[in-house]
Amino acid sequence: MEDQKIYIIGAGISGLVAAIELEKAGFTPVILESSGEIGGRMKTDNVDGFLLDHGFQVLNTAYPEAKKYLDYGQLHLKNFDPGAVIFDKTESYIITDPLRNPLKIVGMAFSKVGTFLDKVKMFTLTQELKKKSNEEIFNEPSVPTLQYLKNYGFSDLVITNFFKPFFRGIFLEKHLNTSSRMFEFIFKMFSLGNAAVPAKGMGEIPKMLRSQHSKTQIFFNSPVKQVMGKSIHLANGDIIEADRIIIATQPDHVMPQLQGQFPPAQKVINLYFSLQRSFMARPMIGLLAGEGHLVNNLVFMDDVSDAYSPTDRSLLSVTVLETTLSEKELIKAVQAELELISGVKADYFKFLKSYYINYALPAVDDLKYSIASTECKITDHVYLSGDYLLNGSINAAMTSGRIAAEAVIHSYMPTH
Repeated sequence: MEDQKIYIIGAGISGLVAAIELEKAGFTPVILESSGEIGGRMKTDNVDGFLLDHGFQVLNTAYPEAKKYLDYGQLHLKNFDPGAVIFDKTESYIITDPLRNPLKIVGMAFSKVGTFLDKVKMFTLTQELKKKSNEEIFNEPSVPTLQYLKNYGFSDLVITNFFKPFFRGIFLEKHLNTSSRMFEFIFKMFSLGNAAVPAKGMGEIPKMLRSQHSKTQIFFNSPVKQVMGKSIHLANGDIIEADRIIIATQPDHVMPQLQGQFPPAQKVINLYFSLQRSFMARPMIGLLAGEGHLVNNLVFMDDVSDAYSPTDRSLLSVTVLETTLSEKELIKAVQAELELISGVKADYFKFLKSYYINYALPAVDDLKYSIASTECKITDHVYLSGDYLLNGSINAAMTSGRIAAEAVIHSYMPTH
């Protein structure tokens, strides 16, 4: 098997997982990565001592594929407290554990977010979803999440104050048009597991996947211009002849015949600020209730893991879904919103860095939990891998990498 020339285009999560599985089967794959580092959309920068993830991301510890490929102990995972800090126009309040056991929420705190009936419905939905397999969830009819919530009987109050800000930050779109399948899957995962980050940033996840390779080579700064048949044409003019190719990046970028077949991805803007100290002082996500805000959610990352800020200042991550403002205008507007909700003067929020992420999540019309290995094969020699084949999640990225590798392995098995 080692004499087979198998190339993987892209060193993101799905490409790294594909290489793990190919090595297990006796192959020696080669990864071609356009940038200078692994991780794809999952990276962590060190800026002035602060650890900055490329976009606010978390790992859900209940993800089935993550449990296969990651050692949570070695990652030193730091869990968020379940629940959220809700910032209203004039006050803030905590809702604790709204997904695990909503009936135990302190009545007064929740009454500002939703009704008692909403609490009962949350609990009922959680119990229902725990009984469903992930495959069953993704085989159900799909409706927009917002319609699903209304159909289930949730009040406008809890939809506006909790569901919208919480799931906007997950789906990266304002109107909750994302399929109810994805909502049910995420809701179930949050009820079973914890939202967590590795102590030293999300970039530790691709590093752990890479550490499981013993023979895989990665060629960095090797952008692929085009895949034609079994030939890989690099941007520098070199041509590589391959036996099998796994495209673990956006396929329309390297196969012109696929252009126009993928809807525009979800975008996000992630701003980082430092502050003398956290005004939340707990490892929780902050949500802005209601409409008309620039800020969708905020987190003091050092409240979750000290390593994110080894300095004496706190590190604040702010997520903005969309804006027409210039970066300079956006920074000032976000600082003003932060002052409004915290009472801390805008000037005290020291801007560190912004990330404008044009491909944050794939826009997938027909969400799936898994696919047959034959569905990722587009020719006898070329296979696709990426969360866009299934749903936008770390779990799906890992699943698709495994399935593409299995398809390649199966292609070498004798047929009878």
